[in-house]
Amino acid sequence: MSDIGLVIVGAAGRMGQTLIRTVHAMDGMHVAGAIERPGSPFLGRDAGELAGIGIINVPITDDPLAAFAGADGVLDFTSPDASVEFAGYAAQARIAHVIGTTGFTPAHEAQVAAAAHHATIVKSGNMSLGVNLLAVLVEQAARALDAGDFDIEVLEMHHRHKVDAPSGTALLLGEAAAKGRAIALAENSVRVRDGQTGPREAGTIGFATLRGGSVIGEHSVFLAGPGERITLSHEAGDRGVFAHGAARAALWAHGRKPGLYSMLDVLGLNT
Repeated sequence: MSDIGLVIVGAAGRMGQTLIRTVHAMDGMHVAGAIERPGSPFLGRDAGELAGIGIINVPITDDPLAAFAGADGVLDFTSPDASVEFAGYAAQARIAHVIGTTGFTPAHEAQVAAAAHHATIVKSGNMSLGVNLLAVLVEQAARALDAGDFDIEVLEMHHRHKVDAPSGTALLLGEAAAKGRAIALAENSVRVRDGQTGPREAGTIGFATLRGGSVIGEHSVFLAGPGERITLSHEAGDRGVFAHGAARAALWAHGRKPGLYSMLDVLGLNT
């Protein structure tokens, strides 16, 4: 099978450059296009040169329609509004769209789901293979340990520039815990504690958010019971783990029928 061509959107950003380097180095794929916003000072620059791997003859452009038309897939770690727009373009081009963007509203989610009628979309709050395995373990632990005895808390820390909280990964892990408990996360999560909060409500899933420095991503799920505590955790030391997972997702999605998939589908872990 010939290599698949992938378009990197947000190509000049830190994650975009990491994606370019990762795709260029992996077997079975190549960088077919690179997109930046209109007015970006990086328009016209060679994507490989900007990412530090030398000339690859892929100039950065602000025309996603043209780039998508000649590609097999799109790797997208941008913003919710931009990802919705790119999902529409991917649907028009009938190509795979891998979304690692976080911070979606219900309206954004509905628009992505609509695009998935025509595009093969893999969307996850975290593209790391390890995090998605962690989510499976969290679900299993939450199912096995009685809610009356074990409280669940999700703690996450990211760099100072992250704009959404809790992180998409924290929510992914919270959803896994809620699935294990057979409850709806939206109705049983605690996002803020301040002042005289009273005792912890049994059965809820708590979130705590830390921001600072250059931390790429640290997540822990605590299951705290009487006299004992279980901690399931993951630390990302390099953005390359997200890029590698996204590239693997693109390989999996290529040629697959339209629909909305997750990294658990990619890894064969969806239960």
